[in-house]
Amino acid sequence: MPSFNSAAYIEASINSVRSQSVGWWELLISDDGSSDATLEYIQRFQEVDPRIRLLANGKNRGPAHARNAAIEAANGRYIAFLDSDDLWKPEKLERQIAFMQKYDVSFSFSSYDRIDEVGNFINLHHVEKAVSYRSLLKSCVIGCLTAVYDTEKLGKMYMPDIRKRQDFGLWLSILKKGGEAYPLPESLAQYRVRTGSVSANKMTAAKYTWSIYRDIEKLSFLSSAYYFSQYAAYGVINTYVKPHLAR
Repeated sequence: MPSFNSAAYIEASINSVRSQSVGWWELLISDDGSSDATLEYIQRFQEVDPRIRLLANGKNRGPAHARNAAIEAANGRYIAFLDSDDLWKPEKLERQIAFMQKYDVSFSFSSYDRIDEVGNFINLHHVEKAVSYRSLLKSCVIGCLTAVYDTEKLGKMYMPDIRKRQDFGLWLSILKKGGEAYPLPESLAQYRVRTGSVSANKMTAAKYTWSIYRDIEKLSFLSSAYYFSQYAAYGVINTYVKPHLAR
């Protein structure tokens, strides 16, 4: 769990991990130079629950660095991800790990709810199809808060050191090894939609998506343009068409 000035939400996020139906987890919170009360909350939890460990970076170096520090320090076989304002449902780990073990899956993800800042349900991000490297290039359907990978099968894998879309970069590097990421259609987590400029966020995401195609994946300009057009089309459908149909 990366954290940066997350005092408003991190207590709920930590408690969603502590409320898991299984107890064999460790929570590594990698703080990226918070200047608010975030560290106090984490230290308080660390004192009462030895499964929680704080990794304090001291200065802000970006979410990729924070996530990678936690991956490096992790002791468990399975690496799962949760941001400091999102939530896991109580049976998330139990159901997802059981699914991976039953079907011999090395990389999995699930559906999730989108909620507003105070926890009200907005809509469901539903997934039901396995994704390959090529299909993921067209649209990143894997929510970071739902992803789990098996280090015994894949080794430890890290995120590219970019400010945005670093999770997308990691999913691509995993899938480039071959195979697919397999979904659990049920919603196992809640993604918190924060206030801010939606159009600005989408422009930033688009910029970093293009950078991943060209700078990280080293795709040709034509291939990048093709996948970016698919990414843009999916974005329009998911933002405007699907919500309209749901209403």
